[in-house]
Amino acid sequence: MTETIEFQAEARQLLQLMIHSIYSDKDVFLRELISNASDALDKLRMESYRDKDLGVDTTDLHVELRTDAAARTLTITDNGIGMSRDDVVNLIGTIARSGTAETLSKLREAQASGSEEATAELIGQFGIGFYSSFMVADRVEMTTRRAGTDGGVHWESAGEGTYELSEVADAPQGTSITVHLKAEDAEDNLHDYADPSVVRRIVKRYSDFITWPILLDPSGVTDTVVEGAEEDTEESAPDTSNEPINSRKALWARPRSEVSDEEYAEFYRHVSHDWQEPLETMRFTGEGTFEYQALLFLPAHAPMDLYYRDAKRGVQLYVKRVFVMEDCEVLVPEYLRFVKGVVDAQDLSLNVSREILQQDRQIQLIRKRLVKRVLQTITALRGENAEKYETFWRECGRALKEGLLSDQDNTQAILEASSFASTHDPERLTTLADYVARMPEGQESIYYVTGENRAAVENSPHIEAFRAKGYEVLLLTDQVDEVWVGMVPSYGSGEDAKPFASIAQGDVDLSDDAEKPEGFDDLLTWMTTTLADDVSEVRLSTRLTTSPACLVGEVGGLPPQLEQMMRSMGQEIPVQKRALELNPKHPLVENLRTAHAAKPDDAGIAETASLLHDMALLAEGGELKEPSAFVGKLAQRLAATL
Repeated sequence: MTETIEFQAEARQLLQLMIHSIYSDKDVFLRELISNASDALDKLRMESYRDKDLGVDTTDLHVELRTDAAARTLTITDNGIGMSRDDVVNLIGTIARSGTAETLSKLREAQASGSEEATAELIGQFGIGFYSSFMVADRVEMTTRRAGTDGGVHWESAGEGTYELSEVADAPQGTSITVHLKAEDAEDNLHDYADPSVVRRIVKRYSDFITWPILLDPSGVTDTVVEGAEEDTEESAPDTSNEPINSRKALWARPRSEVSDEEYAEFYRHVSHDWQEPLETMRFTGEGTFEYQALLFLPAHAPMDLYYRDAKRGVQLYVKRVFVMEDCEVLVPEYLRFVKGVVDAQDLSLNVSREILQQDRQIQLIRKRLVKRVLQTITALRGENAEKYETFWRECGRALKEGLLSDQDNTQAILEASSFASTHDPERLTTLADYVARMPEGQESIYYVTGENRAAVENSPHIEAFRAKGYEVLLLTDQVDEVWVGMVPSYGSGEDAKPFASIAQGDVDLSDDAEKPEGFDDLLTWMTTTLADDVSEVRLSTRLTTSPACLVGEVGGLPPQLEQMMRSMGQEIPVQKRALELNPKHPLVENLRTAHAAKPDDAGIAETASLLHDMALLAEGGELKEPSAFVGKLAQRLAATL
């Protein structure tokens, strides 16, 4: 019995975007389907290790490509893990991913603007290999059976909003996808994918490194020019089903001099499902008591799910070139989740679980070395290629700084790899090493201020005297900055360590005057009592030059932005009272002192004190408890001046 089912709304939209795609390199659909087939073979072998009762034959796992020029079809078949009916509905008929609607909207905008680069980037962020087949197909069929089950499933769709499902009693294990090809169209870069020579060329270019054999069975003898091979040679030879057309060489095991940048780029696309080239390629080798090889990549743009809580992370784990695990989280910490690639260990068991890996000493030592090398690479990138580093920091810097919260062993290395906005330059970021080198004589701390954005913190009252004194201040505007500055005491080590100091916390003395202003004691005592519900104390300030007042927290206290963020997450946080600092040289403060001395019981003076507190709160971007009351008081005062 055949069942007709509608695609999920987002999946239907995505299919239409793929069908009408402006992306010119349509050859990549085959790369995506072969990559999916390779993943299915990996999963079957791992499942056979875990489940000895699965009862599957893993001695001849492979991917087979069949072309039919007369029927104009290309069939991609694997004898891997396969899918059940529920798998097909959930994986093919639905896109269950956070942010789907937003990304689809961006994708439509990119296509409407004609930007192929932006379109490719957004398509790549989805990791939608199967859907890419509709760039070249009028119709797609799929027959699949999950390993260990009896019945199979047949899926078919023209990509127009619905798909058909039916049961297949005698389906072979694995998945077979038949692409009914559109007519060849040179202007639209639609090649003849029923031509074995075209298929061979695409496999050689995009999938040569796949570890499983890729077999091409075009039925007959063809004269083929192999493009992209080491030598351009014309050959006439039979293509039989037992002759792999890919070299199957593990890139990480080959000498670097024998691997081209294009091969690295294609391998990165395979492991990351990103359609862009990597920003940086890293190769590491460990020797001695334990051996491993690693081929890792930094992305040129942040993965779409970089900040999703349920996003998959980790690198692929191999043991002696045998695939073991897809997303091995143990090998890279969460703050390096943007790193993709493979690690090939020599002395691990193939039948290993994630729980065992967490306790394995060799894995922990490999992780330690990988983290160190990745951080060194990022730091070196800043000096060797500033443009690349700036791209990396813009895309992934916020995630990297999360390591300051969790990786105490590498705190200083993360700080070395990081860059920060500061008052030194309105556009360029600075390193902490450069900040320290510019510190004037007598400055002992690295000053910083946190806030929502650069404009807000640059105009903060707290920064006035520091700017006037020529003290550079770091401008920290990421949410993670609010947290790590309270956990990292200093930059550097030993006698050269420089402590971090918030310009919005503690009592600082930046005054040039030998004598402190006098005559304010009565005003300060009265205001502390009057504003007792809102402030811990009222005192004179040396950090203000033009503003009348500012609010200052205690050293080690919660910054107001972090306090607000924690409350929005449902956490019960005690009210943090801060000190109200007054600028004794500001006319408003001087006049308030005079008025209070003359009429200490005047209700209008208390109202002015309240307005002064609220103004300080607004100046730092805070929220008033009673905005309407503030507006009413201010309106009355303004009316009285007219």
